[in-house]
Amino acid sequence: MKVSELMTIMEDIAPAHLAEEWDHVGLQVGDLNQETERIMIALDADQRVIEEAVSKRIDLIITHHPLFFRPVQKLLFHQPLGKIVSLLIKNDIALFSAHTNLDIAVGGINDYLAELLDLRDVTVLAETKEEALLKLVVFVPVDYLDQVRNAISEAGAGHIGSYSHCTFAAPGEGTFVPLPGTNPFVGKLGQLEKTPEYRLETIVPASVLNQVIAAMISSHPYEEVAYDLYPTALPGAADGLGRVGSLSQQMTLNQLVHKVKKLLAVEGLRVVGEGEKQISRVAVCGGSGMSLLKEAQHKGAQCLLTSDMKYHEAQEALAKGIAVIDADHFATEGIFISRLASLLKNRISKDEITILTSEINTNPWRFY
Repeated sequence: MKVSELMTIMEDIAPAHLAEEWDHVGLQVGDLNQETERIMIALDADQRVIEEAVSKRIDLIITHHPLFFRPVQKLLFHQPLGKIVSLLIKNDIALFSAHTNLDIAVGGINDYLAELLDLRDVTVLAETKEEALLKLVVFVPVDYLDQVRNAISEAGAGHIGSYSHCTFAAPGEGTFVPLPGTNPFVGKLGQLEKTPEYRLETIVPASVLNQVIAAMISSHPYEEVAYDLYPTALPGAADGLGRVGSLSQQMTLNQLVHKVKKLLAVEGLRVVGEGEKQISRVAVCGGSGMSLLKEAQHKGAQCLLTSDMKYHEAQEALAKGIAVIDADHFATEGIFISRLASLLKNRISKDEITILTSEINTNPWRFY
C-alpha cells in the first residue's frame, strides 16, 4: 500500500479536521507515493523508536505525539531532532502523526478510557467543534429513487439523532434539452424532454460531503446530475476533548484508584481527594487534561482522570471538592497504541501488510 492509502484509513479513524488549531498532524516526514508493507505504531518518535523501526525494516511509523510541534529553523544531524530526521530519510521511513484528532475522534483515546472504566451515557467533556450540517437536494428518475437513496445513506447522509437513512422524497416533473455532444439517459438531442422525477433531500454532515456526493453521482443514471446544497442552522454533532459518564456501580475513590491502577498497569498514581469519597460520575482526558477541571465540575463529575497535574491545580481541585487521579501522561495515552494497531488491522484487507507496536517505553519518568 502507498502511504497515501494508509493516510486515508487514518483519516477514517482520526479525521484531521478534528485537530486543535495549534496542533500539527498528518504526514510529517516522507513521500505520499512511497510503498509500505511494514507499519509500526508508537506513542513518540524519539531516537530509540526510530532505531527500533530501522532494525525491524519498518516503512511507516504512526505516532500519537508529533515530531514537529514548533517551527524548525535548522536541522543539524548531530543534534537530537536532526538525528531522528536523518535516520528516517536515510532508511526511507515515513512518519505520520495523529494527535489531538485522535483524542477527540469517536472511538479514539478518550472513548477508549471511558470504555475501560465501563462508563455509561458517555458524552463529550469539553466541546471544541460543532460539525456543520448541509441540506442535499437531488433530482432522481422514479425507477432509481431507492438506488440513489441507499447509496447516499450508506455514504453517511441522512443521520438524525439515533436514526439513519432519513430522507424525504416528493414527485415532480423534470425538463431538459440534450445539446450536441451529450449522451442523454432519456430524450433526444435538441428536443425538450419531460420526465417524472423525485426531489430527494436529506441532511449531510460536512465531513462526509465529498463521499456522499461521489456516491450520489456514481449511483445516479444521468450524465449530468442536478443537485443543490443548502447551508442549515441545525446544530451538528459536537466534538471535543475528554469524556464524562457514569460508573456502572458507585464506588469509593480508593476503589476507583485501585481499578485505574490495574487497568493502566502503572506502578503508582497521584491522587487528590478523600479515599472514602463516593464516586458515581467520572470525567476522563488522556494526556494533559487539568485545564478541563471546570468542565468536569460543571458536568457533575466527582472525579477527573487525567495527567500532568500541577501543585496549584491540585489545590484548586481540593477546594472545589473534585477528586483527581493523575495517572501519568504515558499511561493514559500509551494504552491506546495496541488498540490503534487493531483498528488499522480491521481496516486493511491486504495480508502482506504487517502492523507492529513499538516495544520501546518512551516514558521519561521513573517511579521509585
